[in-house]
Amino acid sequence: MRTFISLGIIFFSVLPVGNAKSNNFERPLTLIETPSLENFVTSGTLPNVYKRIPHSPHITSFRHGERSLGYHGGTLKLLMARPKDIRLIVVYSYARLMKYNKKFDLVPDILRRVSIRNGRVYTLHLRPGHKWSDGHSFTSEDFRYYWQDIANNPMLSPSGPPEVMRADGKLPEFRVIDKHTVRFAWSKPNPDFLHSLARARPPFIFRPAHYLKKFHARYTPEATLSEYALKKGARNWAALHNKLDNPYKNNNVKLPTLQPWVNTTNGPSERFIFKRNPYFHKIDEAGRQLPYIDQIVMNIVDKKIVPAQAGTGGADLQARYLRFDNYTFLKNNEERAGYNVHLWRNAKGAHMALYPNLNAKDVIWRQLNRDARFRRALSLGIHRRELNRVLYFGQAIEGQNTVLPASGLYKKKYREAYAQFDLDLANQLLDEIGLTQYNKQNIRLLPDGRPLEIIVETAGESTEEPDVLELVHDSWQKIGVKLLIKPSHRNVIRSRIYSGETVMSLFSGLENGLPTVSSSPAELAPTRQTQYHWPLWGQYRETNGQAGVAPDMPPAKKLLSLLQKWRNSTTLEKREQVWHQMLEIHASQVFTIGLISGTLQPVVVSKKLQNVPRKGIYNWDPGSHFGIYEPDTFWLIPKNDKK
Repeated sequence: MRTFISLGIIFFSVLPVGNAKSNNFERPLTLIETPSLENFVTSGTLPNVYKRIPHSPHITSFRHGERSLGYHGGTLKLLMARPKDIRLIVVYSYARLMKYNKKFDLVPDILRRVSIRNGRVYTLHLRPGHKWSDGHSFTSEDFRYYWQDIANNPMLSPSGPPEVMRADGKLPEFRVIDKHTVRFAWSKPNPDFLHSLARARPPFIFRPAHYLKKFHARYTPEATLSEYALKKGARNWAALHNKLDNPYKNNNVKLPTLQPWVNTTNGPSERFIFKRNPYFHKIDEAGRQLPYIDQIVMNIVDKKIVPAQAGTGGADLQARYLRFDNYTFLKNNEERAGYNVHLWRNAKGAHMALYPNLNAKDVIWRQLNRDARFRRALSLGIHRRELNRVLYFGQAIEGQNTVLPASGLYKKKYREAYAQFDLDLANQLLDEIGLTQYNKQNIRLLPDGRPLEIIVETAGESTEEPDVLELVHDSWQKIGVKLLIKPSHRNVIRSRIYSGETVMSLFSGLENGLPTVSSSPAELAPTRQTQYHWPLWGQYRETNGQAGVAPDMPPAKKLLSLLQKWRNSTTLEKREQVWHQMLEIHASQVFTIGLISGTLQPVVVSKKLQNVPRKGIYNWDPGSHFGIYEPDTFWLIPKNDKK
């Protein structure tokens, strides 16, 4: 992986981010009207394509690689298990101010270009003529509204703007330059900013002001809003505004969007329909407005039957709720059901990792989880080779939760730290701690006499998790540790973790297993509540000290100071040094216990669906699952085409 932005240049010059050869052509002289929209244009319901796209649209090139120019039309079928999965259309669609391309370079998308001065001052240039999905102009007012009326309004944002909008704890100076230009100026470098805009769930630093102002007390009498809020089941105008303002959740069909497809179905429902955004900002080289596909239909089914339905042709594109152990069944049905099964490599630091809760309420468990010798012993007591062979046919990568071999930051010692199966050393470490007493079942005893029974809580979303934990149970038994599995709903587990009720949980590892030197190492420090090994410390940082607890372990404090050092560094060399210092700390401390990584993800692709790569990376962030492969360029072979 490389990064498009050379940070060594950013800090000492003005750097325009954007390439006129790739996405900033002036529009072609001839544009092709979308067939499914022709009747709306003829009737006057919609303007023609020349008036719908920006003056400088994003032009997608098909000159290189395995993609081809496509055709408009068709319906793409997806299977999901919960109505809330409609947010994944925002993830997959991947229209962002900035985005990662297939090489994980950072490039403009919704933005026409970005100018950066000294890593502190970011000037964002919009595309003149760009419109929201309802036809209203997308301008700097939408950024101003977000910044002044949402992010810095204590009623709507009690904790203030998101953490990424702070550099060394301080907010930027925001300025509207003109109708299509805004500027954020920090007093110190903020290298996280552009990368955050390209995330699967980015900070949406703009909002459709023309729509949301109707629900804001600054623009509409509060008494009027309060009355309306009560009718809608909201306690006040702010709660109503927040309920309607969910660009990520995708559950307000009236909220204008810049995504390629627009939700048209009010939930709850078992079938959601997403129709093309007639004002989408991208076109192909032939002059066709993207997306190619007219609509997406998402059917909600029991997650247990998603593999079976996908295997009988019930989906045109499916990866979610499919597992590696479904591959044989799916492969056997390829010809009969008319699809191909690809295997994409997962790119998390660990496909599965154990999270000892360092903020557990139980004092004895908290002290034990905070002892590095305990975490190391548990890691040494896991037979990863057996786990890989039994469940993944030896195709996965054994080792800790760290960066993957494809990353330039990878070192073998990080992956192998305390990851060998060594029962003698594991027992020795547990004895050193003082856990030398056993019960009749040969299980060690805690200092207060309770058996050393670790309850590992899981979301229970597949049979894979209990299969993995059964193997861990068998090997831990040999070091006098008993593992108990407690499956529960994901939201319930999260609440229990945040409140300190859990001792240990099982989730996936580092989200970005393929970082570069210029990628933020924030995942390695206590920065978010959703870090299940130190949720209270992460919450403290995430809320600027308004909630949670300040870290009180020296290694955790060191990680935070190193993160700040990375943010203040002005050269790639210094940033690389910080990355390795943080990875060294994690390798030594084993804050999370990685089990296996680099697993293969089955991806079912209809034979009618074109431009989906055979080989790919399946990752949440960076990647947005299908997002970096631009689903707006996927197209369906017309029914009368025998290709």
